[in-house]
Amino acid sequence: MVKLAKEHNVNPKEMRAIYGETLTEIAAENEKVVAINCDLCSSMGLKPFAKAFPERAINVGIQEANGCSMAGGMSAAGMVPFFNTFSVFATRRVYDQIFMCASYPHLNVKIIGGDAGVSATSNGGTHMPFEDIGIMRVMPEITILEPSDSVMFKDLLRQLADIYGVQYLRFCRKNTVDIYEEGSHFTIGKANVVKEGADATIITCGILVWEAMKAAEALAKEGINVKVVDMFTIKPIDAECILESAKQTGAIVTAENHHLIGGLASAVSEVLAENGVSVPFEKIGVGEEFGEVGDVPYLMERFRLTDKYIAQAVRAAVAKKG
Repeated sequence: MVKLAKEHNVNPKEMRAIYGETLTEIAAENEKVVAINCDLCSSMGLKPFAKAFPERAINVGIQEANGCSMAGGMSAAGMVPFFNTFSVFATRRVYDQIFMCASYPHLNVKIIGGDAGVSATSNGGTHMPFEDIGIMRVMPEITILEPSDSVMFKDLLRQLADIYGVQYLRFCRKNTVDIYEEGSHFTIGKANVVKEGADATIITCGILVWEAMKAAEALAKEGINVKVVDMFTIKPIDAECILESAKQTGAIVTAENHHLIGGLASAVSEVLAENGVSVPFEKIGVGEEFGEVGDVPYLMERFRLTDKYIAQAVRAAVAKKG
């Protein structure tokens, strides 16, 4: 069951702290769980895990390709490896290793990428992954996830430990707004409707779910009733929810902390096109640009990812319905 939080406050715990604590709890229950990190134990929040299970915490140094290959080998030996590093290194840098050492041999590897999108902040353009979902989506048989808050994050991590296969989960390192109530359970592959509406649908994921909720609240004051969908599973995408939303509201807006090409917008567009559904469609995301240094509020505004721009996109989509 999924319940919205009664109050939407910024969680005092960083997502990396949530990650380290949760993975440590999972490892206490499952002796096969191991954590491989690439000299980013602190940045990925894995110090509690390393302290509790030093024999199962492996730091390969700045050798992401070797770390990913090692994860594949450990899976083949019956372990449940969580391969951890920043999203750019977990995808772009080791793409061939993911293919050859995890996906192609149908192994059981959990790829956890931190600092998703603008949350890379001061690490700048070289470390700011706007393309990671796009390049991972074309990998056969992979599951791609992006949690919107800590409650969802914890639930998805527990599920990943029990599900065989290759999964990629991207998350932001620091604090997020509480969207869901503790104890909520999410079904991988099924979107969660955060708010019902009749005039347009915002399909979003990750830290932009909160921005979409704020946009919907502002639009309601203008008489525009918006449905908000948390599409936390980007692959396999919930086609049924997309088609139902298009039929119900007649307009779709996607919003993502990612490039406009290859990610959520592309996945939603494909579903609509393949099913012959034509509705007004607007996209919020990063255009033909690289990242840059800055804090999250600056970068959200710089790349037009805030509630203000989502609301503008909804107004444009609704106007086209006539």
